[in-house]
Amino acid sequence: MAGSIFGKHFTIQTFGESHGEALGVVVDGVPAGLSLCEEDIQIYLDRRKPGSSQFATKRAESDSVSILSGIFEGKTTGTPIAMLVKNTSQRSGDYSEIASYYRPGHADYTFDRKFGFRDYRGGGRSSGRETIGRVAGGAVAFKILKELGIEVCAYTKSIGPVSIQYDHFQKELITQTQTGMPDADADRKASDYLSECMKESDSAGGVVECYVKNVPAGIGEPVFDKLDARLAQAIMSIGAVKAFEIGDGFTCAHRKGSENNDSFTIVDQNVTKKTNHAGGILGGISDGDPIVLRAHFKPTPSIFQTQQTVNKKQEEIDINIKGRHDPIIVPRAVVVVEAMTALTVLDLMMDNLSSRMDYLKKIYQPGHKED
Repeated sequence: MAGSIFGKHFTIQTFGESHGEALGVVVDGVPAGLSLCEEDIQIYLDRRKPGSSQFATKRAESDSVSILSGIFEGKTTGTPIAMLVKNTSQRSGDYSEIASYYRPGHADYTFDRKFGFRDYRGGGRSSGRETIGRVAGGAVAFKILKELGIEVCAYTKSIGPVSIQYDHFQKELITQTQTGMPDADADRKASDYLSECMKESDSAGGVVECYVKNVPAGIGEPVFDKLDARLAQAIMSIGAVKAFEIGDGFTCAHRKGSENNDSFTIVDQNVTKKTNHAGGILGGISDGDPIVLRAHFKPTPSIFQTQQTVNKKQEEIDINIKGRHDPIIVPRAVVVVEAMTALTVLDLMMDNLSSRMDYLKKIYQPGHKED
């Protein structure tokens, strides 16, 4: 199966299935000398693990991570870091019935068409549990970016018809509310909305917003590896994401140029912009302002209502899906968006090291002494 590797310099390769023995990731390109332990990884995995709220699947998994390689005496060695999370609560029998038909909104049909075979237990590689490897790899990227003074923060912007109000924004609420919303009032309204969806055996979609602060100007390549293009690939590769925005995104299409352009100005002898409609990226390259992006998630396709589909015999049938499913993907996906954003930004920062001669001279100039 191609397509399980992400990144060029700082890379992750994820593996495993929802109902297999385990899932994990191999992270390569990590500089030697970074302090790293399993607790650094676990804190992020705990944010996406199942059973964390009434709006998450009731599948009981600890998602405890083990680091198998690449660490010695508490520091990275510069070699690949392998991490493993074992599955402990598989109930594959819940899925035996779907081997013969295609669930609406799922990848069952497309996997069959591509491979001629599929792991029907919980969706296999197309399951949300695949993101365990992304989050574990992202945790390493977070650690490096933090040492560089770069902050990555994602949160739930909206669920169904309920959106946060920025004047109510409280960052600490992101990990305290069941919805991942940094607005207590919006969290209450969204929780009520989700409760109604659950009573109706239905699900909901929503939007995750993410910002990255303190990324220096000049990160990203101007043609195929634009920073926004790479971020779009990273975020759109997350299951259930159906749309992506940078800056003011879709709104820009309804403006005039005079309304959308960000005027430049000088503040404290530094070039900056008066506004940030561009979302911190111009010409595919970071401009020094906060990078702002949004991921739009579809409703969870596994709903407990009678639905119409077809089976492998090409018969039209009615189905009722069983199993343990999230009524909404968004709250547990917040940390996944953070992880993919961090992986992308760090990879392109490493790419940028060779863009200017003076960068190379700082490392390799004659007389430079290593510690």
